[in-house]
Amino acid sequence: MEEVVTNTFSSTLTNVATVLISLVVLLQLNAPLTLLFLCLLPLFLILTVRRGKISRAVSSERQQMLAEVSTLLEETVNVSGALLVKSFGRKSATTERFASTNERLLAVQMRQIMIGRRWSAIMHIFYALLPALVYYLGGRQVLGGTLSLGSLVAYTMLQYRLFTPVGELLNVHVALQQALALFERIFEYLDLPIEITDRPDAIPLETTSGHIRFRSVSFRYLPERPTLIDVDFEAQPGQLVALVGPSGAGKTTMTYLLARLYDVEQGSVEIDGHDVRNVTLESLGRHIGMVTQETYLHNATVRENITYGKPDATEEEIMAAATAAHIHQRIMELPNGYETIVGARGHTLSGGEKQRIAIARVLLKNPRILILDEATSALDTQSERLIQAALEQLQAGRTTLAIAHRLSTILAADQILVVDAGRIVERGTHAMLLERGGLYARLYAEQFSSPVGTPTAA
Repeated sequence: MEEVVTNTFSSTLTNVATVLISLVVLLQLNAPLTLLFLCLLPLFLILTVRRGKISRAVSSERQQMLAEVSTLLEETVNVSGALLVKSFGRKSATTERFASTNERLLAVQMRQIMIGRRWSAIMHIFYALLPALVYYLGGRQVLGGTLSLGSLVAYTMLQYRLFTPVGELLNVHVALQQALALFERIFEYLDLPIEITDRPDAIPLETTSGHIRFRSVSFRYLPERPTLIDVDFEAQPGQLVALVGPSGAGKTTMTYLLARLYDVEQGSVEIDGHDVRNVTLESLGRHIGMVTQETYLHNATVRENITYGKPDATEEEIMAAATAAHIHQRIMELPNGYETIVGARGHTLSGGEKQRIAIARVLLKNPRILILDEATSALDTQSERLIQAALEQLQAGRTTLAIAHRLSTILAADQILVVDAGRIVERGTHAMLLERGGLYARLYAEQFSSPVGTPTAA
């Protein structure tokens, strides 16, 4: 894009002016020879158009191959990819795959280079033959007395001076065709519709008590496969609502709809009576905190990762959040404490440490609504017990949606929603659901190996 905008277009005006002025002078010096020169231009225009089409196709193919090479590098050179390759002994196979992809990219690049070289060879032949033709025809006119020798030399030199701007103008078409191949890929992304945006009349959600309401919500990722079907529930401020059920039942999707990462297909999701589609995304994000299964940390310091949701936090607030998440002591053991770089995706930390830092990040943000998607899944039993105590303090006065496969973490939930195949099939407290002997009771029995319906201390 830079090449087209800064070089191609900027030089075109200069070249056009040079060509027009030179042609006027050439016509005055010798009109027949100039007309002969102009008659040859359509041939080069045809060749240029042909070259442009080929260059565009090759450039498009080259961009595709570059994308493949970049994707392969991103998959295998990062920490997780490298560990996967080494742990499965796939180094040779991965190297061969990269070599094969790179060789195909090299072949495409060589084709692109050779197209330019063939064009350059044709132009150099033309540049060599045309002056010879001019000298032959002009020489006959000099011998015939209709043209002076000085005029012939002046004509030849001026015509030679014309070759460069004419060649550059012909190359403009080729450069534009190559650029269009690149622009197609750029605009392929830029033209993608942004599905989740603020409505024109969206209002900021200034304050919230945390009252959540799902009203007959239906949603699907694929047209032929519904993900959620007529989901309807209510969570009062300060309540802990647990979502349990088999994998793929739609639990995480429900939290995504609350945070408006997606929009509902039917029904509505409301916070304090406000449809989340009618409030600004920025204000919605301020009131929701998420701790997910896949903890993501930036390649930055521990401090920067914890303060991501509240960059202006004080030192006392940062340490208090880390202490509540039971990670402060571990941070102080790191080489540079809170200034330690955690590496790409936090690879220098253990899974439990990363998750506790993520919990500290949410604790510092202090949102009114919490979304916990297996927030303690990467912790050992002792750490889990400590985090559960910290989360209980955090949940006081706040509404919490907790997705849990380990049912021991949600026994004290105010309301448990059992989700199966996109529907809420059971709801109630732990004791109520055990008494019913339904899906929840079966899941509980599978985890704790107790007969269905057997009373268990909550």
